[in-house]
Amino acid sequence: MKIDKIILLVGLMGSGKTSVGKRLARRLSLPFVDGDSEIEKAAGLSLVDVFKCFGEKEYRAGEERVMKRLLQGNPCVLASGGGSFVAEQTRELAKNNALTIWLKADIDTLYHRTAGRTRRPFLLGDNNTVKEKLQEYITEEYPYYSEADIVVETKDEKVENTVRHVISAINRYYGIKPRRPFKRYHKKTKDNKNATKQQNSMANASAGNN
Repeated sequence: MKIDKIILLVGLMGSGKTSVGKRLARRLSLPFVDGDSEIEKAAGLSLVDVFKCFGEKEYRAGEERVMKRLLQGNPCVLASGGGSFVAEQTRELAKNNALTIWLKADIDTLYHRTAGRTRRPFLLGDNNTVKEKLQEYITEEYPYYSEADIVVETKDEKVENTVRHVISAINRYYGIKPRRPFKRYHKKTKDNKNATKQQNSMANASAGNN
């Protein structure tokens, strides 16, 4: 499958955008770009420090500038930062320039993946606070994520399984039918040829006896 546009992965923090995105990029032979890492490069600071130094408003403004640049770039698998798809400009650019895939996860899955992590500035706090914040983000942001072209439910499963679900969803979106494995077809064809040769030999032997 040849993809000639940006594959944008969206979803809340902990939905698996980075881990799925890296493997998906390898399967599609595309470069992988992490939106959060690009923000850190642009600011010269970690995400937590950007948030502490400049506040949420400027953090989101910088994130929006970074996403604008990335969504006008070359084809890649782009893992967006949690919450970045809420920005109207980002959603409009995605509609024009990308195939958007929402990795949708329930609160228990998100909590399991994010509790105790210190890299995410919007989820700092004790475990109870983290779960409350996640529920707030689900209520506020899921309506925006529902504008994605494709929705893939993610669960506590192996990352490779989720990647397979994503690829199947992309195939369905583009109307691509899965290919039959070549080895099976080749083996079946070879067996048929051998069977045909055997039948011909038996027929010749029978004719000679007559």
